[in-house]
Amino acid sequence: MTIETCPFCDSRAASVVAENDLAFAIRDKFPVMELHTLVIPRRHVIDYFELSEDELHAIHSLLRECRSGICGLDARVGGFNVGANVGRAAGQKIPHVHIHLIPRRSGDIPPPPAR
Repeated sequence: MTIETCPFCDSRAASVVAENDLAFAIRDKFPVMELHTLVIPRRHVIDYFELSEDELHAIHSLLRECRSGICGLDARVGGFNVGANVGRAAGQKIPHVHIHLIPRRSGDIPPPPAR
């Protein structure tokens, strides 16, 4: 996949729900849960660990903003999963960093066992 074919490099391709100078947020096209959101750096970078400190701060800021927005849209949300898949072996399907913000509601699926 090249920058020209990257679905995240053109933020106009999806409905942006929040943005700042270095990142933007969209709803996931294939949500795990309702209001599942992706926070994406504007710069085309594949590996999360290659993000700059400024990009990390911008992404974190949008995660907080989107969390607040989701809670305002759905009072049933009681928690969140936040994560990124880094590399194909970890399940990264699109080679452009994206952070998943997945709202969780009590009873939506059983929690995994603690080990």
